[in-house]
Amino acid sequence: MFVSLLLIGVSVVVGCRVAGTDGVTPVPQLLAFLPWLLVPTGVALLCSLLIRWWFGLVWGVAALGLIAWYIEPYGRSSEPTGAPLAEMRVLTSNVEFGRGTTALVPEIRRWKPDVVFVEECESGCRTTLERELGADYPHRAAVREDGSKGSVILSHYPLRDTAGVPGTMGMPGAVADVRGHDVRLQLAHPMPPLPGQVDLWRRELGRLQDFAAADRDTPTVLAGDFNASQDHAAFRRILDTGLYDAARLAGHDRTPSWPARTAGVIGTQIDHVLVSEDFSASDARFLRVTPSDHRALVVDLTLHQRK
Repeated sequence: MFVSLLLIGVSVVVGCRVAGTDGVTPVPQLLAFLPWLLVPTGVALLCSLLIRWWFGLVWGVAALGLIAWYIEPYGRSSEPTGAPLAEMRVLTSNVEFGRGTTALVPEIRRWKPDVVFVEECESGCRTTLERELGADYPHRAAVREDGSKGSVILSHYPLRDTAGVPGTMGMPGAVADVRGHDVRLQLAHPMPPLPGQVDLWRRELGRLQDFAAADRDTPTVLAGDFNASQDHAAFRRILDTGLYDAARLAGHDRTPSWPARTAGVIGTQIDHVLVSEDFSASDARFLRVTPSDHRALVVDLTLHQRK
């Protein structure tokens, strides 16, 4: 019975991954940790072998094969071939109700990103960033709310504000002038897929998908805490609009960003920098900003001329 329950639970989650749906609670929550389903599957395989339950053994091997298949990175990874136009360093960080702001400031000074996306940046966070970094980042687009609803984009480059993507938590947007080239910037922070909020999570990820699909001619950077991994169908639909995950391009497609406290042992990558086909990515780093429950992500991008 124990082995059957393990295999049924794993099969439901993997079946949703195969079917391209996020299902209902607890499937969306478990999909975020899809690679870790190798553990209960391995236990079921071992138990099936010990009790000589051959059907369970075949079942477990099939589940193991599917999980291994879907651990592979999702989405295209081709590089642009046009001439390089500009180098950009982008940082995104969820500072967890502003708590990680003090730790984020020295990381910004250390890595000197050109554009910074900060989620859950309440009034104290904004005041600190403006006081400590205002001279270096004179251009900002923000949703000025408290708690988890506040967010801000800081930029070396001149910005034109846009309406941003509507959401329960603030998702500001802007167009940056990067050495004479327009680049769409959009902060992502949809609601997490908590029990009772999965439909809202899907809708807000759908709005980010609509943003990505609305203009495929202008270079685009969509960055933030997506509360979704590559194993969520709603997130893959955003990639299917033609965006690339910069961490994957830089060889970090499965590096965990949340929860930061256990990311070295177990975690999932839900913080992303997505870019249009105009960009290549040469490096990605995940940084601890204690006591935030998210790691920050820094990526080095190159904007290329589109052919």
